[in-house]
Amino acid sequence: ALFDNAIPTLRATLTGFALSLFAAFLLSVIVDFVPRLKRALFPVFIISQTLPLVAIAPLIVLWFGFGLLPKILLVALVTFFPMLVALSKGYEATEPELEQLLASMGAPRWKLFWLARLPSSLPFFFAGLRISITYAVVGAIFAEYAGAAKGLGIYMLNAKNNFRPDLVLAAVLVSAALTLCLFGAAVLAERLTMPWTRR
Repeated sequence: ALFDNAIPTLRATLTGFALSLFAAFLLSVIVDFVPRLKRALFPVFIISQTLPLVAIAPLIVLWFGFGLLPKILLVALVTFFPMLVALSKGYEATEPELEQLLASMGAPRWKLFWLARLPSSLPFFFAGLRISITYAVVGAIFAEYAGAAKGLGIYMLNAKNNFRPDLVLAAVLVSAALTLCLFGAAVLAERLTMPWTRR
């Protein structure tokens, strides 16, 4: 039963996190090329992070139904901002001398971004990835609490209503194990992408 309910939670977590990564990377590139947008959009993104999950999850389920979509959207909402901040800070951490050297060699703006700013952001990106991935499972479970047919969240809710704390704790252990596995995958991806950091 736990395995059957863990699969929908994992599916919502991975799909929502993939959407979050794509949106965060796309927006980070846009605001890096157009700095005025950063000053305009960041306050909005900060406000989005102040919304309590307990309040926003039922609304998202109410608007988008009980399917996979509200879970994906909630996971993306929870994990999007840390990734965006990490990438933006990573671009800003590029060594000025490297940018000046590339500019003096006639590199256009996009090539300067590709050769200097994007590689410089990798350590920040993976730091944000490790933080965000731990929020992703929590976001999916909160969405299922608000309304779902299957998943660890609805499993915990049903177990609680049936006065089965043993089943609730079992589901909590499974969700913790999922989080640890995803965190380990993020660490492994960092080591494979940046092998020089191990030296």
